[in-house]
Amino acid sequence: MFTFERLYAEGHEEIVFFSDTTCNLKAIIAIHNTVLGPALGGTRMWPYGSEDEAIEDVLRLSKGMTYKAAVSGLNLGGGKAVIIGDPKKDKSEALFRSYGRYLESLNGRYITAEDVNIGVEDIEHVFTETTNVVGVAKMHGGSGNPSPYTARGVYRGMEAAAVKVFGERSLKDKTVSLQGAGSVGRFLGELLYESGAKVFVTDINETNIEKFKSLVPNAEVVGIDDIYDVDADIYAPCALGATVNDKTIDRLKCKIVCGAANNQLAEWRHGDILKEKNILYAPDYLINAGGLMNVSIEFEGWSDTKATRMVDTIFDTTLKIFKISDEQNIPVYKATDVLAESRIESIRKIQARYLGDTSHRFPGRKKR
Repeated sequence: MFTFERLYAEGHEEIVFFSDTTCNLKAIIAIHNTVLGPALGGTRMWPYGSEDEAIEDVLRLSKGMTYKAAVSGLNLGGGKAVIIGDPKKDKSEALFRSYGRYLESLNGRYITAEDVNIGVEDIEHVFTETTNVVGVAKMHGGSGNPSPYTARGVYRGMEAAAVKVFGERSLKDKTVSLQGAGSVGRFLGELLYESGAKVFVTDINETNIEKFKSLVPNAEVVGIDDIYDVDADIYAPCALGATVNDKTIDRLKCKIVCGAANNQLAEWRHGDILKEKNILYAPDYLINAGGLMNVSIEFEGWSDTKATRMVDTIFDTTLKIFKISDEQNIPVYKATDVLAESRIESIRKIQARYLGDTSHRFPGRKKR
Protein backbone atom coordinates (compact mmCIF):
# COMPACT_ATOMS: atom_id res chain seq x y z
CA MET A 1 0.00 0.00 0.00
CA PHE A 2 1.25 3.48 -0.87
CA THR A 3 2.05 5.72 2.09
CA PHE A 4 3.91 8.98 2.54
CA GLU A 5 6.42 7.06 4.64
CA ARG A 6 7.13 4.86 1.62
CA LEU A 7 7.60 7.98 -0.51
CA TYR A 8 9.95 9.60 1.99
CA ALA A 9 11.97 6.42 2.57
CA GLU A 10 13.47 6.47 -0.92
CA GLY A 11 13.80 10.27 -1.14
CA HIS A 12 11.10 10.86 -3.77
CA GLU A 13 9.91 14.40 -4.30
CA GLU A 14 6.55 13.74 -5.87
CA ILE A 15 4.16 11.07 -7.14
CA VAL A 16 1.23 12.01 -9.35
CA PHE A 17 -1.81 9.95 -10.36
CA PHE A 18 -3.65 10.78 -13.59
CA SER A 19 -6.87 9.26 -14.87
CA ASP A 20 -9.21 9.91 -17.78
CA THR A 21 -12.28 7.70 -17.98
CA THR A 22 -13.05 8.79 -21.56
CA CYS A 23 -10.02 6.85 -22.86
CA ASN A 24 -9.35 4.51 -19.92
CA LEU A 25 -6.11 6.26 -18.97
CA LYS A 26 -4.60 5.23 -15.63
CA ALA A 27 -1.11 6.70 -15.26
CA ILE A 28 1.32 7.18 -12.38
CA ILE A 29 4.35 9.48 -12.56
CA ALA A 30 7.06 9.38 -9.91
CA ILE A 31 9.62 12.19 -9.69
CA HIS A 32 12.50 11.06 -7.54
CA ASN A 33 15.11 13.82 -7.61
CA THR A 34 15.58 17.04 -9.58
CA VAL A 35 18.81 18.38 -8.09
CA LEU A 36 20.71 17.94 -11.37
CA GLY A 37 17.84 19.07 -13.61
CA PRO A 38 14.35 18.10 -14.75
CA ALA A 39 13.42 14.46 -14.19
CA LEU A 40 13.71 12.39 -17.36
CA GLY A 41 12.58 8.80 -17.69
CA GLY A 42 10.50 6.64 -19.97
CA THR A 43 6.87 5.64 -19.77
CA ARG A 44 6.04 1.96 -19.75
CA MET A 45 2.66 0.33 -20.30
CA TRP A 46 1.96 -2.89 -18.43
CA PRO A 47 -1.09 -4.87 -17.23
CA TYR A 48 -0.11 -4.73 -13.58
CA GLY A 49 -1.89 -7.13 -11.26
CA SER A 50 -2.68 -4.32 -8.81
CA GLU A 51 -2.20 -0.60 -8.30
CA ASP A 52 0.23 -1.33 -5.46
CA GLU A 53 2.36 -3.34 -7.90
CA ALA A 54 2.37 -0.43 -10.35
CA ILE A 55 3.32 2.03 -7.60
CA GLU A 56 6.17 -0.16 -6.40
CA ASP A 57 7.49 -0.44 -9.95
CA VAL A 58 7.37 3.28 -10.71
CA LEU A 59 9.04 4.19 -7.41
CA ARG A 60 11.93 1.80 -7.96
CA LEU A 61 12.37 2.77 -11.60
CA SER A 62 12.33 6.51 -10.94
CA LYS A 63 15.03 6.24 -8.29
CA GLY A 64 17.11 4.21 -10.70
CA MET A 65 16.80 6.99 -13.28
CA THR A 66 18.23 9.52 -10.81
CA TYR A 67 21.32 7.39 -10.33
CA LYS A 68 21.56 6.58 -14.03
CA ALA A 69 21.60 10.25 -15.02
CA ALA A 70 24.02 11.18 -12.24
CA VAL A 71 26.59 8.47 -12.90
CA SER A 72 26.39 9.18 -16.64
CA GLY A 73 27.29 12.84 -16.12
CA LEU A 74 23.96 14.18 -17.41
CA ASN A 75 22.32 17.36 -16.14
CA LEU A 76 19.05 15.57 -15.51
CA GLY A 77 17.10 14.24 -12.58
CA GLY A 78 15.24 10.97 -12.26
CA GLY A 79 11.62 10.15 -12.92
CA LYS A 80 9.49 7.42 -14.44
CA ALA A 81 5.90 6.81 -15.47
CA VAL A 82 3.69 3.76 -15.83
CA ILE A 83 0.39 3.41 -17.64
CA ILE A 84 -1.74 0.59 -16.26
CA GLY A 85 -3.23 -1.32 -19.17
CA ASP A 86 -2.83 -4.03 -21.77
CA PRO A 87 -0.71 -2.60 -24.63
CA LYS A 88 -2.35 -5.03 -27.06
CA LYS A 89 -5.86 -3.80 -26.28
CA ASP A 90 -5.83 -0.43 -24.55
CA LYS A 91 -3.60 1.77 -26.71
CA SER A 92 -5.24 4.65 -28.56
CA GLU A 93 -4.43 8.09 -29.88
CA ALA A 94 -6.82 9.59 -27.34
CA LEU A 95 -5.11 7.83 -24.43
CA PHE A 96 -1.65 9.11 -25.33
CA ARG A 97 -2.84 12.60 -26.13
CA SER A 98 -4.67 12.77 -22.81
CA TYR A 99 -1.49 11.58 -21.13
CA GLY A 100 0.44 14.30 -22.97
CA ARG A 101 -1.90 16.97 -21.62
CA TYR A 102 -1.28 15.79 -18.09
CA LEU A 103 2.48 15.88 -18.72
CA GLU A 104 2.15 19.47 -19.90
CA SER A 105 0.53 20.38 -16.58
CA LEU A 106 3.73 19.44 -14.73
CA ASN A 107 5.45 22.46 -16.31
CA GLY A 108 8.57 20.58 -17.37
CA ARG A 109 9.45 18.93 -14.07
CA TYR A 110 9.13 15.57 -15.81
CA ILE A 111 10.13 14.69 -19.37
CA THR A 112 9.20 11.30 -20.80
CA ALA A 113 10.34 8.93 -23.56
CA GLU A 114 9.82 5.35 -24.73
CA ASP A 115 10.04 2.40 -22.38
CA VAL A 116 8.53 -1.09 -22.24
CA ASN A 117 5.62 -1.44 -24.72
CA ILE A 118 5.81 2.21 -25.78
CA GLY A 119 7.05 3.00 -29.30
CA VAL A 120 7.86 6.07 -31.35
CA GLU A 121 4.33 6.16 -32.78
CA ASP A 122 2.91 6.38 -29.23
CA ILE A 123 5.37 9.12 -28.30
CA GLU A 124 4.31 11.05 -31.40
CA HIS A 125 0.77 11.25 -30.02
CA VAL A 126 2.12 12.49 -26.67
CA PHE A 127 4.21 15.08 -28.55
CA THR A 128 1.01 16.48 -30.06
CA GLU A 129 0.13 17.85 -26.62
CA THR A 130 3.48 18.64 -24.98
CA THR A 131 7.14 19.34 -25.75
CA ASN A 132 8.13 17.63 -22.51
CA VAL A 133 8.91 14.44 -24.38
CA VAL A 134 11.97 13.02 -26.16
CA GLY A 135 12.48 10.08 -28.46
CA VAL A 136 10.09 11.58 -31.00
CA ALA A 137 10.46 10.84 -34.70
CA LYS A 138 13.51 12.22 -36.48
CA MET A 139 11.29 14.19 -38.87
CA HIS A 140 10.20 16.27 -35.86
CA GLY A 141 13.68 16.92 -34.54
CA GLY A 142 13.90 13.88 -32.31
CA SER A 143 16.18 10.87 -32.22
CA GLY A 144 13.62 8.14 -32.86
CA ASN A 145 13.97 4.71 -31.29
CA PRO A 146 16.56 4.79 -28.46
CA SER A 147 16.95 0.99 -28.34
CA PRO A 148 20.07 0.78 -30.58
CA TYR A 149 21.89 3.20 -28.27
CA THR A 150 20.78 1.35 -25.15
CA ALA A 151 22.10 -1.88 -26.69
CA ARG A 152 25.38 -0.22 -27.66
CA GLY A 153 25.90 0.97 -24.08
CA VAL A 154 25.25 -2.51 -22.70
CA TYR A 155 27.72 -3.91 -25.22
CA ARG A 156 30.35 -1.39 -24.08
CA GLY A 157 29.65 -2.44 -20.48
CA MET A 158 30.18 -6.07 -21.47
CA GLU A 159 33.50 -5.16 -23.03
CA ALA A 160 34.58 -3.42 -19.82
CA ALA A 161 33.52 -6.45 -17.78
CA ALA A 162 35.45 -8.71 -20.15
CA VAL A 163 38.58 -6.61 -19.59
CA LYS A 164 38.13 -7.00 -15.85
CA VAL A 165 37.38 -10.74 -15.85
CA PHE A 166 39.15 -12.12 -18.91
CA GLY A 167 41.89 -9.54 -19.42
CA GLU A 168 40.78 -8.59 -22.93
CA ARG A 169 38.06 -6.44 -24.44
CA SER A 170 37.03 -8.77 -27.26
CA LEU A 171 33.88 -10.86 -26.83
CA LYS A 172 34.83 -13.25 -29.60
CA ASP A 173 34.08 -16.88 -28.63
CA LYS A 174 32.41 -15.79 -25.37
CA THR A 175 29.00 -17.31 -24.56
CA VAL A 176 26.13 -15.05 -23.57
CA SER A 177 22.75 -16.16 -22.14
CA LEU A 178 20.42 -13.36 -23.20
CA GLN A 179 17.06 -13.11 -21.46
CA GLY A 180 14.63 -11.02 -23.51
CA ALA A 181 14.55 -10.68 -27.30
CA GLY A 182 12.67 -7.39 -27.48
CA SER A 183 13.92 -4.28 -29.21
CA VAL A 184 17.04 -3.76 -27.06
CA GLY A 185 17.75 -7.49 -26.85
CA ARG A 186 17.66 -7.83 -30.64
CA PHE A 187 20.10 -4.98 -31.20
CA LEU A 188 22.38 -6.37 -28.49
CA GLY A 189 22.17 -9.84 -30.01
CA GLU A 190 23.19 -8.44 -33.37
CA LEU A 191 26.23 -6.73 -31.85
CA LEU A 192 27.23 -9.94 -30.10
CA TYR A 193 26.80 -11.96 -33.28
CA GLU A 194 28.99 -9.52 -35.21
CA SER A 195 31.65 -9.77 -32.48
CA GLY A 196 31.82 -13.57 -32.78
CA ALA A 197 30.08 -14.39 -29.48
CA LYS A 198 27.78 -17.37 -29.04
CA VAL A 199 24.26 -16.39 -27.92
CA PHE A 200 21.61 -18.39 -26.07
CA VAL A 201 18.26 -16.56 -26.00
CA THR A 202 14.80 -16.80 -24.49
CA ASP A 203 11.63 -14.70 -24.59
CA ILE A 204 7.97 -15.14 -23.70
CA ASN A 205 6.98 -13.80 -27.14
CA GLU A 206 7.49 -16.14 -30.09
CA THR A 207 7.41 -13.25 -32.56
CA ASN A 208 10.34 -11.67 -30.75
CA ILE A 209 12.25 -14.93 -31.03
CA GLU A 210 11.60 -15.13 -34.77
CA LYS A 211 12.84 -11.57 -35.30
CA PHE A 212 15.88 -12.29 -33.14
CA LYS A 213 16.78 -15.41 -35.12
CA SER A 214 16.64 -13.44 -38.36
CA LEU A 215 19.35 -11.12 -37.00
CA VAL A 216 21.31 -13.72 -35.03
CA PRO A 217 21.02 -16.90 -37.12
CA ASN A 218 23.32 -18.99 -34.92
CA ALA A 219 21.45 -18.18 -31.69
CA GLU A 220 20.26 -21.16 -29.66
CA VAL A 221 16.77 -20.77 -28.18
CA VAL A 222 16.19 -22.12 -24.67
CA GLY A 223 13.17 -22.27 -22.38
CA ILE A 224 12.05 -19.33 -20.26
CA ASP A 225 13.19 -20.91 -17.02
CA ASP A 226 16.16 -22.74 -18.54
CA ILE A 227 18.08 -19.53 -19.27
CA TYR A 228 19.40 -19.47 -15.68
CA ASP A 229 21.01 -22.90 -16.11
CA VAL A 230 22.97 -22.11 -19.27
CA ASP A 231 26.71 -22.55 -18.80
CA ALA A 232 27.72 -19.12 -20.16
CA ASP A 233 30.39 -16.51 -19.60
CA ILE A 234 27.83 -13.70 -19.35
CA TYR A 235 24.21 -13.62 -18.20
CA ALA A 236 22.45 -10.69 -19.90
CA PRO A 237 19.01 -9.90 -18.42
CA CYS A 238 17.21 -7.74 -21.00
CA ALA A 239 13.57 -8.15 -20.00
CA LEU A 240 11.92 -7.03 -16.77
CA GLY A 241 13.84 -6.61 -13.53
CA ALA A 242 14.53 -8.64 -10.37
CA THR A 243 15.68 -11.78 -12.22
CA VAL A 244 18.71 -12.06 -9.93
CA ASN A 245 16.87 -13.32 -6.87
CA ASP A 246 16.81 -16.05 -4.24
CA LYS A 247 15.40 -18.61 -6.68
CA THR A 248 17.87 -17.95 -9.53
CA ILE A 249 21.14 -16.73 -8.10
CA ASP A 250 22.52 -20.17 -7.18
CA ARG A 251 21.62 -21.48 -10.64
CA LEU A 252 23.74 -18.93 -12.50
CA LYS A 253 26.88 -20.48 -14.00
CA CYS A 254 28.28 -17.24 -15.42
CA LYS A 255 31.27 -15.06 -14.55
CA ILE A 256 29.53 -11.78 -15.42
CA VAL A 257 26.00 -10.36 -15.04
CA CYS A 258 25.56 -7.58 -17.59
CA GLY A 259 22.30 -6.68 -19.30
CA ALA A 260 19.82 -3.99 -20.24
CA ALA A 261 17.03 -4.66 -17.73
CA ASN A 262 16.39 -2.13 -14.97
CA ASN A 263 16.63 -3.20 -11.33
CA GLN A 264 18.19 -6.58 -12.08
CA LEU A 265 18.84 -7.30 -8.40
CA ALA A 266 15.62 -8.28 -6.61
CA GLU A 267 17.22 -6.93 -3.42
CA TRP A 268 20.50 -5.13 -2.85
CA ARG A 269 21.80 -8.09 -0.85
CA HIS A 270 21.85 -10.08 -4.08
CA GLY A 271 24.64 -7.78 -5.23
CA ASP A 272 26.57 -8.80 -2.12
CA ILE A 273 25.95 -12.45 -2.92
CA LEU A 274 27.22 -12.03 -6.48
CA LYS A 275 30.44 -10.53 -5.09
CA GLU A 276 30.80 -13.46 -2.66
CA LYS A 277 30.31 -15.88 -5.58
CA ASN A 278 32.98 -14.00 -7.57
CA ILE A 279 30.47 -13.05 -10.27
CA LEU A 280 31.10 -9.55 -11.62
CA TYR A 281 27.96 -7.41 -11.81
CA ALA A 282 28.04 -4.57 -14.34
CA PRO A 283 25.75 -1.87 -12.87
CA ASP A 284 22.52 -1.86 -14.87
CA TYR A 285 21.75 1.81 -14.34
CA LEU A 286 25.07 2.77 -15.90
CA ILE A 287 25.42 0.35 -18.79
CA ASN A 288 21.77 0.67 -19.93
CA ALA A 289 22.04 4.48 -19.93
CA GLY A 290 22.75 4.65 -23.67
CA GLY A 291 19.12 5.31 -24.53
CA LEU A 292 18.92 8.07 -21.93
CA MET A 293 22.13 9.64 -23.22
CA ASN A 294 20.79 9.50 -26.76
CA VAL A 295 17.48 11.24 -26.04
CA SER A 296 19.07 13.74 -23.64
CA ILE A 297 20.89 15.52 -26.45
CA GLU A 298 17.62 16.29 -28.23
CA PHE A 299 17.65 19.34 -25.97
CA GLU A 300 20.70 20.73 -27.76
CA GLY A 301 20.22 19.25 -31.21
CA TRP A 302 20.53 15.52 -31.86
CA SER A 303 23.07 13.83 -34.10
CA ASP A 304 24.05 10.18 -34.39
CA THR A 305 27.76 11.04 -34.11
CA LYS A 306 27.24 12.95 -30.88
CA ALA A 307 25.02 10.23 -29.40
CA THR A 308 27.41 7.43 -30.31
CA ARG A 309 30.42 9.27 -28.88
CA MET A 310 28.56 9.84 -25.61
CA VAL A 311 27.36 6.23 -25.33
CA ASP A 312 30.87 4.90 -25.88
CA THR A 313 32.02 6.63 -22.66
CA ILE A 314 30.14 3.90 -20.77
CA PHE A 315 33.16 1.64 -21.31
CA ASP A 316 35.52 3.91 -19.37
CA THR A 317 32.99 4.79 -16.66
CA THR A 318 32.29 1.10 -16.04
CA LEU A 319 35.99 0.43 -15.58
CA LYS A 320 36.15 3.39 -13.19
CA ILE A 321 33.35 1.89 -11.09
CA PHE A 322 35.07 -1.51 -11.02
CA LYS A 323 38.18 0.29 -9.72
CA ILE A 324 36.19 2.00 -6.92
CA SER A 325 34.72 -1.39 -6.02
CA ASP A 326 38.18 -2.93 -5.72
CA GLU A 327 39.77 -0.01 -3.86
CA GLN A 328 36.98 0.23 -1.28
CA ASN A 329 36.27 -3.53 -1.23
CA ILE A 330 32.57 -2.96 -1.79
CA PRO A 331 30.09 -4.56 -4.22
CA VAL A 332 29.83 -2.92 -7.62
CA TYR A 333 26.32 -1.60 -7.00
CA LYS A 334 27.60 0.30 -3.96
CA ALA A 335 30.53 1.66 -5.94
CA THR A 336 28.09 2.94 -8.57
CA ASP A 337 26.07 4.64 -5.84
CA VAL A 338 29.23 6.27 -4.47
CA LEU A 339 29.92 7.87 -7.83
CA ALA A 340 26.31 8.97 -8.40
CA GLU A 341 25.64 10.26 -4.87
CA SER A 342 28.87 12.24 -4.69
CA ARG A 343 27.91 14.10 -7.87
CA ILE A 344 24.35 14.78 -6.71
CA GLU A 345 25.54 16.04 -3.34
CA SER A 346 28.15 18.35 -4.86
CA ILE A 347 25.53 19.99 -7.08
CA ARG A 348 22.95 20.09 -4.28
CA LYS A 349 25.25 22.44 -2.40
CA ILE A 350 25.26 25.04 -5.17
CA GLN A 351 21.69 25.05 -6.46
CA ALA A 352 18.12 24.62 -5.35
CA ARG A 353 15.48 22.24 -6.65
CA TYR A 354 14.57 22.44 -10.34
CA LEU A 355 11.08 23.95 -10.56
CA GLY A 356 10.08 23.65 -14.20
CA ASP A 357 9.78 25.29 -17.61
CA THR A 358 11.99 23.51 -20.14
CA SER A 359 11.00 25.79 -23.02
CA HIS A 360 14.52 27.20 -23.20
CA ARG A 361 15.84 23.66 -23.75
CA PHE A 362 13.84 23.17 -26.94
CA PRO A 363 14.79 26.11 -29.17
CA GLY A 364 12.39 26.43 -32.06
CA ARG A 365 10.61 23.20 -31.20
CA LYS A 366 6.83 23.14 -31.32
CA LYS A 367 4.17 20.59 -30.52
CA ARG A 368 2.92 18.57 -33.42
